[in-house]
Amino acid sequence: MKVKKNFLWFAAILIGISFQIFCNSNESTTIESKYLNHNDSVKYVGMQQCRACHADIYNSFIETGMGKSFDLATPQKSSADFTKHHVVYDKFKNMYYHPYWKNNTMYIIEFRLEEKDTIYKRTEKVDYIIGSGQHTNSHLMNVNGYIYQLPLTWYAQLQKWDLPPGFENGSNSRFSRTIEFECMSCHNAFPSVTDFTANKFVNIPNGIDCERCHGPGEAHLKDKIAGNLVDTAHEIDYTIVNPKKLPWERQIDVCQRCHLQGNSILKEGKTFKDFKPGMVLSDFWEVYMPKYKGQNDEFIMASHAQRLQLSKCFIESNKQNKTSGKNFETLNLTCITCHNPHVSVKKTGTQIFNNACIKCHSSNTQTVCAETEKNRMVKQNDCSSCHMPRSGTIDIPHVSVHDHWIKKPTKKYEIDKIKEFAGLYCINNSTTTDLSKTKALINYVEKFNGDKIALLQANDLIKNNKEMDWLAAQIQMYFLQNDFESIVNKASFINVNEQTNAWLCYRVGQAFLSKNDFVRAELFFEKAVSLSPQSIDFIDKLAQAKIMLNKLDEAISLLNNNLKTNNKQEGSYVNLGFTYLKQNNIALAKNNYNKALALNPDNEQALLNLAAVYNIENNKVESLKLLKRILVINPKNEEVKQLMGKLLQ
Repeated sequence: MKVKKNFLWFAAILIGISFQIFCNSNESTTIESKYLNHNDSVKYVGMQQCRACHADIYNSFIETGMGKSFDLATPQKSSADFTKHHVVYDKFKNMYYHPYWKNNTMYIIEFRLEEKDTIYKRTEKVDYIIGSGQHTNSHLMNVNGYIYQLPLTWYAQLQKWDLPPGFENGSNSRFSRTIEFECMSCHNAFPSVTDFTANKFVNIPNGIDCERCHGPGEAHLKDKIAGNLVDTAHEIDYTIVNPKKLPWERQIDVCQRCHLQGNSILKEGKTFKDFKPGMVLSDFWEVYMPKYKGQNDEFIMASHAQRLQLSKCFIESNKQNKTSGKNFETLNLTCITCHNPHVSVKKTGTQIFNNACIKCHSSNTQTVCAETEKNRMVKQNDCSSCHMPRSGTIDIPHVSVHDHWIKKPTKKYEIDKIKEFAGLYCINNSTTTDLSKTKALINYVEKFNGDKIALLQANDLIKNNKEMDWLAAQIQMYFLQNDFESIVNKASFINVNEQTNAWLCYRVGQAFLSKNDFVRAELFFEKAVSLSPQSIDFIDKLAQAKIMLNKLDEAISLLNNNLKTNNKQEGSYVNLGFTYLKQNNIALAKNNYNKALALNPDNEQALLNLAAVYNIENNKVESLKLLKRILVINPKNEEVKQLMGKLLQ
């Protein structure tokens, strides 16, 4: 079984022109080091603690998109329409989807029809709704702490149900898309995740809270309880971060922590939970985006910070204030010039946004606008309607948002159907290393199904750098190219006992498995599991190696424990079925293959193995039926064609 590493859909922002962008400086400033809540010992206290003193702000904030970003799946949280019998059909998977409520619990049913008969059905409970409902509601399920996205999304602007972003055009991952910390931490307050696992969470808050922008609140809370008050009109309270009083670069970092969606490459030893407001974002990770030749008008949903920094308004207003010591009051434009994070954009009002423009774009006598007053009135005198027009994004279907690249209106750019990949560039750091660029190029292909030419660019960088630090990147690149021979050759440089990279061990183990070197495959999979003991995919691979070494009881124990932890793993059922088949336990083999097919009726390995079982039982009719099902799924499966030919002889 191939491990699937699923990520929320990413699509490229297209930059084909020269531009100036203010990347974050890596220089520390004295003001940042003074914040007491930057200390790792300071804990997050939760929004309800903030509410006790800041009730008005709390009551306003919970009505914003951030405040409504994530919650339990309840009728009150959902913004979707359930008055009709909504059914979404995926023609590529030949699957239908229908959402419904039963006793205030939401479910999504997946089913398949043959003529008018239902020949397959799977129903999953919805545990969480992600998204404020202003644009979308997507849906998540919780399997013993493992979080997955479900295959239905409500698109509020068009009032319609459809497949989620990234599930379209044959890419429907059904119930297996993992929601990892990187994704969850932008759509929510900080959750707690089990170390070294992709998507197993210990604790999940219900919505973005105050501490995402202000930092952990324990020091502030204790200080105020002790009676230590600060006149914040004249001083800075260093027990908590007020983004308004940060240097402009750090203000932008607070916002682009989440409003800068892209290919994020962590710095060595850093995690996505390490950054706190007031710190330098590029000290923790660098965000890369692809650029394509000759195109600049497409953008993605969460690109507000990057698009804003392309604007002449931003560049001109900040270049004279490049020194980090300048605070907000001396600046013309940052995110919070226009947006009060405590107030919903629905309640802000057009004039508030216009005032931000008029502050700079006006003379003593009139607003500086080339358009006639009559035409301005047609647009209700709304600056953003012309200079930040709404349009669709290239990563989220059925959604339109304001492009935050503020510029003069131009004719709609005609986008070529064929885009020529030009490379990657880092948005938040102008001094990236070759190793960081290489990791970004490889991740672009692995995580985001990017142009394979990126691997050629990565390979060019790797050729010029032979240090051991590059070994993990090399092996990851070879793995994506299915070049297991090169991985095996590199394995001679690896002391498995000293390894701390679980994914490197997994990839090397898979290379040995493909070469039928099951002893060394087991060795590397054992290490991967020891480093990430709750990684279902790693355990599944270790079990495969043990099966091939005829350590069947050990494999059965691993797989059964895997399924006790997470019973939605079709691969574990397939491997368990094969193990029982090797023990000549036909009944248990069939039982596990059928459990796999109940989760995924198109699992080719389960169908093929079950066909083999029926053949052992001399039931050629059922065996042929299963082989024919495989050919419907994969008409080019030559192995199945040969097996069918033998059965028909």
